[in-house]
Amino acid sequence: MSSSPRRAERPIHPLVVRITHWVNALAMLMMITSGWRIYNASPIFGDWAFPKTITLGGWLGGALQWHFAGMWLLVANGLVYLTYGLASGHLRRRLTPLRPREIGHDFVAALRFRLPHDPGVYNAVQRLLYVAVLLIGIVIVLSGLAIWKPVQFAPLTALMGGYDTARIVHFLAMAGIAGFVAVHLALVLLVPRTLPTMIIGREIHLGRNRVVKP
Repeated sequence: MSSSPRRAERPIHPLVVRITHWVNALAMLMMITSGWRIYNASPIFGDWAFPKTITLGGWLGGALQWHFAGMWLLVANGLVYLTYGLASGHLRRRLTPLRPREIGHDFVAALRFRLPHDPGVYNAVQRLLYVAVLLIGIVIVLSGLAIWKPVQFAPLTALMGGYDTARIVHFLAMAGIAGFVAVHLALVLLVPRTLPTMIIGREIHLGRNRVVKP
């Protein structure tokens, strides 16, 4: 009697979701690190600046080019994801419902490190975080437009409280997205089996299937 490995596969993430996820990760990395270099050229908070080693672009002109490239990539990728998510019902299935009681329960469970995690099924806290980062994404795009073209988008810039305030809004939105990314990576480290699902789209379990040989 001997045993041989058996793999049980369960579909988790569609191909469109996986592609847009990784393109989005690249675009955000480009925008955040180049944005830090742009910030250093004209700091908002006194003399505080980001270390040059973690910025992208080398100088202000280069950073702006990287930032705009990341912006168009992020916007195009976001439109693909939203179109697919709305048309297929993916967003509705993954991000709803949002019930305060469930959010409170799962938040307490997370603080106690007792929150179960099933790949492909978001708990209430995850749903809240994903909805929040989508809304922050809208804010960062609008505030970015207000900074980029303050004359052409004068009403938008005024709505943001003026050019200087729009810069602060843009910076805080960036900080919110960076915080989300940090939490997201921490959860991947805590539950590493979620990473392969975003690469191959399936959860793989290695088991043992006993085979009787004559």
